[in-house]
Amino acid sequence: MVTVKLLKPYCIKADLENVYVLLDEKLFTISIKNEVYQFIPEKSKEFIINRRTKKIENLDATFAFQKDNKVFYLSMNELINIPDFLIKLYFITKPHLDYQPTKNINDDINIIIDELEQQNIKRLIDKALDERNEEAFYDLIALL
Repeated sequence: MVTVKLLKPYCIKADLENVYVLLDEKLFTISIKNEVYQFIPEKSKEFIINRRTKKIENLDATFAFQKDNKVFYLSMNELINIPDFLIKLYFITKPHLDYQPTKNINDDINIIIDELEQQNIKRLIDKALDERNEEAFYDLIALL
């Protein structure tokens, strides 16, 4: 039976779409039949998790583990089937997956300016009606 003994990322990077969990040799170990194997960055060396779907993206990755001269390979699909792995990966990535990008304040300002301009046009229409200025009234109606 395979169990994850230690899973600590070397580094966690994130962009708007994915979270990247980078691995290091001494910080990722598994146990196979009571023998501890250390991760070696021979093939794959990161987990890629989609922020929106919260699913692992690099399912085709293969990870190498070594003890003495024996090298053992595990695919991402095999790792996913280890309950310890998913639990540890969840707690490592949870703060980064819950991240919500800040809204651009300039978008709000543009909306407010548009609304103020519309309100101003309506006030000018009222003024044109009060003054019985038919030409200004029709010009302002065209702006709405």
